Amino acid sequence: MRKKTQLIHGGIFGDDHTGAVSVPIFQVSTYKQDGPGNHRGYEYSRTGNPTRHALEVLIAELESGQRGFAFASGMAATTAVFMLFNQGDHVLVTDDVYGGSFRVITKVLSRFGITATFIDTSNLAEIEKNIQPNTKAIFLESPTNPLLKITDIAEITKIAKKNNLLTIVDNTFATPYWQNPLTLGADIVVHSATKYLGGHSDVVAGLAVVNSEELGEKLHFIQNATGGVLGPQDSWLLLRGIKTLGIRMEEHEYNAHKIAEFLVQHDQVSKVYYPGLVNHPNHEIAKKQARGFGGMISFDVGSGEKAAKVLTSVKYFTLAESLGAVESLISIPALMTHASIPAERRAELGITDGLIRISVGLEDAEDLIEDLTQALNA
Repeated sequence: MRKKTQLIHGGIFGDDHTGAVSVPIFQVSTYKQDGPGNHRGYEYSRTGNPTRHALEVLIAELESGQRGFAFASGMAATTAVFMLFNQGDHVLVTDDVYGGSFRVITKVLSRFGITATFIDTSNLAEIEKNIQPNTKAIFLESPTNPLLKITDIAEITKIAKKNNLLTIVDNTFATPYWQNPLTLGADIVVHSATKYLGGHSDVVAGLAVVNSEELGEKLHFIQNATGGVLGPQDSWLLLRGIKTLGIRMEEHEYNAHKIAEFLVQHDQVSKVYYPGLVNHPNHEIAKKQARGFGGMISFDVGSGEKAAKVLTSVKYFTLAESLGAVESLISIPALMTHASIPAERRAELGITDGLIRISVGLEDAEDLIEDLTQALNA
């Protein structure tokens, strides 16, 4: 089954009882049992809900995994995955990771004795050099947020397997339509499903997929025990959004390519970060491991003052956090999505005050380019 067909016909299709072509919203907390402990597959909706189950089956199929799990947010999914580790364990993490992931790792999980070293995972030598005796996993983004670095996932997994480590990939930017890390050797994939998978700025959700029944049992135990599950209405919204993921991602990418080429030529822009550009670092690796380059672009205008002027001058780009929706969004990572990362660390990474991140939407590309032109010239 090809991807666009799988998005619509994968998982659980409709409802056998009524013939409905859409999975129903099972707005229920508990389920009648035929006898004490004798239930029909569901007993309590924290443990399992039919609408959420349909979503979990679908995302597992889309990522070519064994089991999927739906959480109340992307951060809930990431946190649950990190709960697989114990006090004293160590994890290697992509250096320009999403600010929320940086925050939970350094400010919350660190209190429970889980430590992390932040490295450039696109540099394989850095991986080998930073593995410690207590290292248990490599957590990476590819492309990263916001500098869109590309890591060779297949090569990372070889290093991980050689050292008995798990490979965990945040696949939010690429989505399962463009990239499937589990087929490249990764063990766990996480998504902020709030973004492209939902696609309409109307749901907050997180997903995780594992490549083995053993990991599935462990993660389900954590999900059930800690309770950060996705509700049935939000699960249904995600099921609906995923059906159009393919056509949306193709249009996002079409627009992003045109805008990236425009930004490269503009004299007010000093640097453009987009994996689809042939001069982007590891562009060839991106071509090899993914079927597309996505709809995220970052570019530097040289100063925080100029960046703020651009953000207040645009008309079709909405000044807001988040990404992956039908409408184009614009932000300054240093002040918004990555504000939780210390300023000196941002400077080391290249997340400057003049760095602007755009999530390219589904508007007409020419309108978006004209909007950016007048904002940059302001």
